[in-house]
Amino acid sequence: MFKFIKQYTETMNGAAIYPMISLFIFFLFFVVLLVLVKKMKKERVAELSNIPFDKEELTDSTL
Repeated sequence: MFKFIKQYTETMNGAAIYPMISLFIFFLFFVVLLVLVKKMKKERVAELSNIPFDKEELTDSTL
């Protein structure tokens, strides 16, 4: 897959660096996100997972 992307960007006449930078930023974002989630304490995960059940807010159904 990377070979296909690289071949495609090489035909762009000098603009090949921009898609590669975008791909790197995209990949880096998800790697950082994965690391942060893995380091999160289990108590915090439990607290966040119970947020929808903590409060019952009344919704105004008259629009």
